Amino acid sequence: MRSNPLPPLLYADTLSNPDQRYFSQVDVHDPFIAFGVGPRRISVQNALEFGRIKKARTFDEVLSLETWRARAEQRWPRRQIGVAEIITELARAYRIRAFRVADDFPAALFLKLRALGVRLELANGPLFPEREIKSPREAAAIREGNRLCAVGFTVTEKILRAAKPRGRQLFYAGQPLTSEQLRFEIESAMMAEGGQANGTTIVAGGDQACDPHERGTGPLRPHELIIVDIFPRVTRTGYFGDMTRTYLRGRPSEAQRRLVAAVRDAQLAALKVVRAGVDGRAVHQTVVDSFTSAGFETRRTPHGSVGFFHGTGHGLGLAVHEPPRMGGLVSMPLKKGAVVTVEPGLYYPGLGGCRIEDVVQVTERAPRMLSSHPYDWEFR
Repeated sequence: MRSNPLPPLLYADTLSNPDQRYFSQVDVHDPFIAFGVGPRRISVQNALEFGRIKKARTFDEVLSLETWRARAEQRWPRRQIGVAEIITELARAYRIRAFRVADDFPAALFLKLRALGVRLELANGPLFPEREIKSPREAAAIREGNRLCAVGFTVTEKILRAAKPRGRQLFYAGQPLTSEQLRFEIESAMMAEGGQANGTTIVAGGDQACDPHERGTGPLRPHELIIVDIFPRVTRTGYFGDMTRTYLRGRPSEAQRRLVAAVRDAQLAALKVVRAGVDGRAVHQTVVDSFTSAGFETRRTPHGSVGFFHGTGHGLGLAVHEPPRMGGLVSMPLKKGAVVTVEPGLYYPGLGGCRIEDVVQVTERAPRMLSSHPYDWEFR
């Protein structure tokens, strides 16, 4: 935990709040109080979780919620005691004059604490800026997430090879192959090896793939590009993987081949410039320039944008999207040790969409690859 004049205060669960997971280093699925006192980390747990969290030894102190509720009831005998009163009593006992809280700290709790005289200061940015720099242990956890992605791609390729084109549909095991079925097979394979995706995997074919965050529904068709974007959470560590590959079962057109080649070329160009000290905007501009020189136009239409209209990459860790960003809007110099995705894409309704995504750790030289899977995309 980086030193700061104000100690951090958190009230959240570890599944939905990456700051709480980072601070706690253990999974608790209901919101709970956690705070710092100097270098020490302290947690308040109910009877259900107290023993388990104490055994985990990730906190310097684990306090009993029931004990501190009783203390708050003694101080306010006529008051309905809630989380705000318990935190106020903790602040008194540990002589904490003010806390630092995340910008997404619960608003109602913020107001109640203020009313009780507890001073809170918004972080106005990341609560733990040090999360951006990944340790070797964290990089290994992200690499494991990407191994799970590769498990999903292997399943995808096996099914696409076995699928039979009939007219405008692909058939697998005698039934039409759908986005939903392929998503289920991908996520089941990852779950068997320790990953969670919970129905979020993108399997989008044809024009559906031209909306980059469309999960995909209905039949997958032959001769159409299919984007498969997999971003599982590793159950054991809480860290994510995030990789994308694009596939086609059937015969691609020359226009589709040019599209896929342009995306791969743009990704390779971006990977050459990713290094410590380089602005994320410069990486993004490299991709834009690559697409422009290849003749792929980006424009807005009444029905949405076409071409390349999202960022080149984002940080990855305990959240799927976290700092830094590599896009055209915000200047963010890359720091040594940061982990980022590199994921250019092109999207043209009528032709299809293609995105290729890998994960790297920033170094002072060439980036360190944290993902690995072949880029084969044609299955006849």
